[in-house]
Amino acid sequence: MIKVELRVNGQPVSREVDDRTLLVELLRGELGLTGTHVGCDTSQCGACTVKLDGAAVKSCSVLAAQASGGDVLTVEGLGGPDGLGEVQQAFVACHGLQCGFCTPGMMMAIDYYLDTDGSPDDERIHRALEGNICRCTGYVNIVRAVKHAAQARIAAGKPLGKANHG
Repeated sequence: MIKVELRVNGQPVSREVDDRTLLVELLRGELGLTGTHVGCDTSQCGACTVKLDGAAVKSCSVLAAQASGGDVLTVEGLGGPDGLGEVQQAFVACHGLQCGFCTPGMMMAIDYYLDTDGSPDDERIHRALEGNICRCTGYVNIVRAVKHAAQARIAAGKPLGKANHG
């Protein structure tokens, strides 16, 4: 057993876990944050994507012990007390989901993309989503959702890209 201490969606968390526990298992099992999905168990589908210290990672390939001391953001943390965040709202407005299984991972990858790239065009969006698989859609509405979320951030006075890391 190993003690893991981190911040999850802004809240401090401390747990004793087996040293082989994956971050996704800690989030879903120990913490009850079931928005992070387990799809393939091989880090291919991206359904388990979260942000760890600001970077998009596949939580099925990160040990909880590796994340210790870090800051984790899950899909549950994208919104706030006032409601859904820009990316979540954009998925609703643009019908960027069907079955919803891949959606949390897509949202986290998109949130990271908007944090790091200030120019959301189709080619860059497609590249940003390469590590996330959706079996239900043709990605058209997902790309629309990314552009919608980018515009919402700009309208709210939040800069896109590297300027967000100040």
